[in-house]
Amino acid sequence: MKVYGDSISGNCLKVKWTADRLRIPYDWIEVDFQKGTTRTPEFLALNPAGQVPLVILDDGRPLAQSNAIIVHLAEGSELIPADAYDRAKMFEWLFWEQYSHEPYIAVARFQVRYLGRAVSELEPRIVERGRAALARLELAAAFSPFLVGAAVTLADVSLVAYTRWADHGGFELSDYPGVQGWIGRVEQAMGIE
Repeated sequence: MKVYGDSISGNCLKVKWTADRLRIPYDWIEVDFQKGTTRTPEFLALNPAGQVPLVILDDGRPLAQSNAIIVHLAEGSELIPADAYDRAKMFEWLFWEQYSHEPYIAVARFQVRYLGRAVSELEPRIVERGRAALARLELAAAFSPFLVGAAVTLADVSLVAYTRWADHGGFELSDYPGVQGWIGRVEQAMGIE
């Protein structure tokens, strides 16, 4: 399997962490999207959306979108709950991550850390919704060690990717001690450094 990814992207790291945890061999192909690498004709032939992560499976089929990739890789593993309701809760978190978390936490991080914007220059809606996302995770952390019960699942993998870097976008993780504890548990369970 080939994984096209940018190491500064939490979405790409989700794929790496899942493959590493499940001992799935892969070749990592570093792609710097900031240099336009994902907009070349060669890359667009692999993924017309022009985004990373992208995997080329052993049989040659491409698969894009981080959460779709990690679900595919983890099929039949302990990272996907066997119980139907718990599995649905995992998917609930995966969908929430892409709609209500990543567009704010990751976007703030990118604008501050890589575009050089001051936190005070961020669109207020990004900051407000980023704080709301962290508050939602803080509430969840008060009820169980992981997002779907007592064991790490893809919900945790997906959400920890950018949450652990929220401070890069101006969000004070010290304001969310439950989230900090959850990040530590996920990092330990997944072997993330």
